[in-house]
Amino acid sequence: MSMIWISILFPIAAALAVAIGPTKSARWTALVGTLVSLLALAIFAWNFPAWKSAEHFPMAVGPAWIEHAGITFSVGFDTVSLLLALLTAFLMPLCIIGSFSAITERTKEYYGWFLVLGASIILAFAARDAILFYVGYEFTLVPMTLIIAIYGGTERRVAALKMFLYTFLGSMFMLAALLYVAWELRLASGAWNFDIDALIATSVRLPSSNQYWLFAALMVGFAVKVPLFPLHTWLPLAHDQAPTAGSVILASAMLKLGTYGNYRFALPMAPAGGAELMSVVAVLAIIAIIYASLICWVQTDAKRLVAYSSVAHLGLCMLGLFALNPMGAEGAVFYMVNHGLSTGALFFCIGMFYERYHTKDTDVLGGLAKRMPIWASFMVLFTLASIGLPGLNGFIGEFLCLGGTFIAEHDGQSGYYGVLGPWYAVVAGLGLIFAAMYLLILLGKIVWGPLREPATSAVGAGHGAHHASLPRDLCFREIAVLTPLAVACIWLGFQPKPMLDAIAPCAKRMLAHYPAEIEKHMKQSGTTQLTDNANARAQDEAIHD
Repeated sequence: MSMIWISILFPIAAALAVAIGPTKSARWTALVGTLVSLLALAIFAWNFPAWKSAEHFPMAVGPAWIEHAGITFSVGFDTVSLLLALLTAFLMPLCIIGSFSAITERTKEYYGWFLVLGASIILAFAARDAILFYVGYEFTLVPMTLIIAIYGGTERRVAALKMFLYTFLGSMFMLAALLYVAWELRLASGAWNFDIDALIATSVRLPSSNQYWLFAALMVGFAVKVPLFPLHTWLPLAHDQAPTAGSVILASAMLKLGTYGNYRFALPMAPAGGAELMSVVAVLAIIAIIYASLICWVQTDAKRLVAYSSVAHLGLCMLGLFALNPMGAEGAVFYMVNHGLSTGALFFCIGMFYERYHTKDTDVLGGLAKRMPIWASFMVLFTLASIGLPGLNGFIGEFLCLGGTFIAEHDGQSGYYGVLGPWYAVVAGLGLIFAAMYLLILLGKIVWGPLREPATSAVGAGHGAHHASLPRDLCFREIAVLTPLAVACIWLGFQPKPMLDAIAPCAKRMLAHYPAEIEKHMKQSGTTQLTDNANARAQDEAIHD
């Protein structure tokens, strides 16, 4: 059995063991399941032959699933999908450890569903068959909906239902688009085939008008998952109501299925549609950046604030991806990984002070560095990483996304001439400045300044509203959760080149069909401009005559 399948199936086996085993061992069984999954992917990555080559899915394997329909269990990675799968596997054991004190009831169901959630996300990233991808992509909704509905806050059922309906209905558009391309492939070859490469080879030969609708359908499906404005309204409530580990995996891994879907399907499958509609996506991405940043100014709920910051950051990621040049694409993929690290860490930090004070209201908390200096140190580090401080992991992705957007209209680049360019980058950059300001204001409120605690915190030898089993500052288990994330944020800030070198060949492959489409649009734009000029001259001559 390949290491890929071990990373997927072992957590599912661990989930079954949790279901039939004793309650007291559920957390440890779940931890072992996630660690084995991470180890399997680490071994695969160590032996991966295509880190710096343009070879695509060199180790894809899998038997037939539904042979007459051409559906297989084919799985494999390129460097982009492998990096995102490693991110998911890296976060899963941290989420399990981080839940030890937060989840005290119905623990077997919680850890069992969490294992299934991690396996589903990795399956979606690894799938080489479109239907297998859809199964993993869609099945993530089941455990996440249950985790929010059972273990969330007072509005947990509303949040879970809203998340399920939005993402399920959105994915119907994506499924319809994939089935349409498979039907075209069947007409051309005489047999059903859902291999992703075969679908892409078929779709790029479709008429431009068909590609517009194909791109639009795929884009709607994945935009809900990103989420992109105006399809983002389910996310803040879902984050607010989810337990801490649920918010971490939602922001760091599940949302990446949306950006990954655009990278894997929407852009390469419909280059004519992507070139034509990229300005629409870019405008929506910029609106998301500005809108979410402004919303954060009036937020007093720390968790909702970080949730809206995710909308802004992933808007920047989409902007870089749709600059349609190597710099923007590489920055977008790099940002996918690093957003998962820094934002996931912020949700952990907020969850840790929530367990102690049972509030996320920044108006009643302040000066916590005096009570929790270790926690405050981590909080400052991850906030600075999130706002893109040079030397930390967030800076590289932001710089490349904005740089790719800025040069998208220059000759010699593979961007669509005259659509994106400096003004898009300037407006998006202003949004990032707003983002930095509100996150720094968050730090100023809850970390520094005079000490402010809820009124009940004076009860019980100074702990009051604190979790009964937790000390004021972080315990060893919590430090163990945050330290790997801190190391990753610092290391990738100073050493981004290995990851960027690994991403570059895949980014160029994803953009392979765009130079021809861009050239065609440039010629059409030039012809239209010449015609308009000729008509204007003719009108002037008629007036003078």
